[in-house]
Amino acid sequence: MASWWGPTVGSVRESDLDVADVEQRAATGSLPPSDRIDEMVAAAHSRASSHREGVVADYIPILAEADPESFGVCVADVDGGLHEVGETRVPFSIQSISKAFVYALVCDALGHEKAFDVIGVNNTGLPFNSVVAIELNDGHPMNPMVNAGALATTALVPGDTADDKWETVLSGLSRFAGRELVVDENVYRSEAETNHRNRAIAQLLESYGRIHVDPFEVVDVYTRQCSLLVDARDLAVMGATLADGGVNPLTGERVVSAAVCRDLLAVLAATGLYERSGEWLYEIGLPGKSGVAGGLVTVAPGKVGIGTYAPPLDSAGNSVRGQVATAYLSRALGLNIFASSSHFSGGSSK
Repeated sequence: MASWWGPTVGSVRESDLDVADVEQRAATGSLPPSDRIDEMVAAAHSRASSHREGVVADYIPILAEADPESFGVCVADVDGGLHEVGETRVPFSIQSISKAFVYALVCDALGHEKAFDVIGVNNTGLPFNSVVAIELNDGHPMNPMVNAGALATTALVPGDTADDKWETVLSGLSRFAGRELVVDENVYRSEAETNHRNRAIAQLLESYGRIHVDPFEVVDVYTRQCSLLVDARDLAVMGATLADGGVNPLTGERVVSAAVCRDLLAVLAATGLYERSGEWLYEIGLPGKSGVAGGLVTVAPGKVGIGTYAPPLDSAGNSVRGQVATAYLSRALGLNIFASSSHFSGGSSK
């Protein structure tokens, strides 16, 4: 069986992302008109569809069954508008994208300082399932987007029992999506049978005193959260909820505080694309989070959430077509938070 982390796309570069010919619009407080957004989403989908790089994850057996041709792009704006092209309603397991939203729930419950101290915010520079990173940092999980940090986060979810914690996770992520989410039981069973490394990580964290509840119960809740079914539209809405200070743009419900959104988006900017996070921020300039089932959520604060689904991944576990489509939208819609232009009407100034 070929390993999904074998050589595919070597880095996140302008040339890999196919956007060298796309002008970067300056980041401002406004979006183009709705019909223009529709055009840009269609163009992003068309451009990314030609990319054949990447391989479908197979280290979890059921993930290998995904259709490599399935591809959808959705942009949800903070006013509740949806702009979608392709297979945006195809369900898939949320996988590691769940880490971001469970972290938001924990931050909302425990506060800024507690989350900072226990989980951390710094990139490890190592793969998401690294054990070495834990040992190198005296048992500290470092950040919530790698598996060690995600397990430490799930352990902190409010609830006296594992069932209570799970209900908190399920309810919270459903409120982010604006609809009731369900677990893909086939994915859950497949992952539960193969999550030996996560069990080892949880036990290692327990030995360092970083987890104070049953580590295997933590792994079970984490496995369930990763097995929740979403689609590209859901991811866009979840991202737009973060973009709008924690208020779901479709339901109008406040899910978490604006302060939590700020903290989470900072963490995603630094760590959301694993060891490629620096390259992602350099080229796309937005907080984002990927999952090995092929999902990718990206957030333009105050503007939109972008959700994509395309199963073939690069060697770091990030959707290839999702990255290409998002890079295009970041430039064409003026979303890059670092992009600006001179306010002098005459052009550049000394």
